[in-house]
Amino acid sequence: MTTKLNNVNGVVNLSMLMDFYEFTMANGYFKKGFEDRIAYFDMFFRRVPDNGGYAIMAGVEQLVEYLENLSFSDDDLDYLRDNGIKDSGFLNYLRVFKLKCDVWAIPEGMPIFPGEPIIKVRGPIIQAQLIETMILLTINHQCLIATKANRICRAAAGRPVSEFGSRRAQGAHGALMGARAAYIGGCVSTACTMAAQNFDIPLAGTMAHSWVQMFDSEIEAFRAYADIYPDRCTFLVDTYNTVKSGVPNAIKVMNEVIVPRGFRPNAIRIDSGDMTYLSKTARRMLDDAGFPDCKILASNSLDEYIIRDILIQGACIDIFGVGEKLITSKSEPIFGGVYKLAGIEDESGNIIPKIKMSENVDKLTTPGSKQVVRLFSENNGKAIADVVKLDSEIIDETTPFVLFDPAHTWKRKSVSDFYTLPLLKQIVMSGRLVYESPSLQVIRDFCSKQVDTLWEEILRFENPQMYYVDLSQELWDMKYDLLRRMSEVVNA
Repeated sequence: MTTKLNNVNGVVNLSMLMDFYEFTMANGYFKKGFEDRIAYFDMFFRRVPDNGGYAIMAGVEQLVEYLENLSFSDDDLDYLRDNGIKDSGFLNYLRVFKLKCDVWAIPEGMPIFPGEPIIKVRGPIIQAQLIETMILLTINHQCLIATKANRICRAAAGRPVSEFGSRRAQGAHGALMGARAAYIGGCVSTACTMAAQNFDIPLAGTMAHSWVQMFDSEIEAFRAYADIYPDRCTFLVDTYNTVKSGVPNAIKVMNEVIVPRGFRPNAIRIDSGDMTYLSKTARRMLDDAGFPDCKILASNSLDEYIIRDILIQGACIDIFGVGEKLITSKSEPIFGGVYKLAGIEDESGNIIPKIKMSENVDKLTTPGSKQVVRLFSENNGKAIADVVKLDSEIIDETTPFVLFDPAHTWKRKSVSDFYTLPLLKQIVMSGRLVYESPSLQVIRDFCSKQVDTLWEEILRFENPQMYYVDLSQELWDMKYDLLRRMSEVVNA
């Protein structure tokens, strides 16, 4: 069976990439006359992967591309009809589909925290429902990889990290978008040629063990590679024996081929063994041979914990190539973002708040149309807390503001000398794009600067200090009044 992918304006149309219940609900809304009923949805997540202190927002540009190309072909409609969606009125609605939603998103690269809306949608309930799957798919994946990459890059303590994960990614999309997200998170380059080409990410690459094995001897393989790439040659030195064979042969070729042609050696790569011991030994050998400028690159199933530990042990590594544990976020490969109804509008345009109740307090939703505001200290620029508030509320920067824990309301703190930053930015207005995505380099730099606004206690890998996401008093009152009223109905 051949996979059929529709194209719109040269872009693959992913409009049918959604859970089937989006269609069954949308069809039901249409038949019940809810076609023009305006609804509000929030995407948020409940916990940070790896029990970390923060996550990184990513994937907005791809979400915009999806929304711009949302349409349904005759083949799509025939398929839905064959699978029980037979209402001709609804199918015609899809045939002439035109997005009318408003969409807000926290900018890519911004640190984000559990419980706060990172995407907000306002629009006809049918449309807001149909776009759920792709919002979650796109944002969940790239947030996951950007967050993991940021942890790994921080563990490298300023040393460059290159993304090496394509061959272990979950499919082509995982490789491409994973490389993009990894660059946002702090990686300096990717080994994925297509990602580098499409997203203007610096490209990295060395050689594989197969190159060395193809020749009669290791030194012959090194000579051949150096002859072709004398200006950017990185020798893979662990095919046979790193210390006894690989490094000595690399040094010989540096002296025989690279230096006589007017170049300096680029690097050696170690892909197996005890990275601390081997890198220390290789560093001494390279220095003694007159190549202190030759860098040592380490790969081989690295993650933030291994990198941190070998650096503490004194490993002499200049560059890290990180693959499978980055591109799959192997330690926790799920970013648990959810998409929940927060309100609907009545005929007069008034917002009727909606809430999902649960015996699990963490699964309670927060109703209403909201904005997220980050408070920063005027004294040092550090982030103090995030406040989720109703759209209509204003936080006065000239007077003290009382923060309180939404679950433990007796925990209160008055803050002053702060400034605010609204985080949700409108990207789509009435179905029309009103957002221009920054370059990936700008997003990456923005991410680095925003992570620097977080306290070191929040950046810890183990047991990080919790960053508070609070509700405004007015929003808290509305939420718990709604909970009380719903409880009375349920228990009546």
